[in-house]
Amino acid sequence: MAYKITDACISCGACQGECPVEAISEGADKYEINPDLCVECGACEGVCPVGAPQAE
Repeated sequence: MAYKITDACISCGACQGECPVEAISEGADKYEINPDLCVECGACEGVCPVGAPQAE
């Protein structure tokens, strides 16, 4: 399953720069992961200071 960004997101953008397939974009309230592009590599989870990206 693709990763999803939880409500813990503080919109710092750290995850976006780490995504190798550019599946992460800035949403209205938090960053969002396009599940169709996500390759489940976990790079976003490793750099997030609040652990917002979670595997579904």
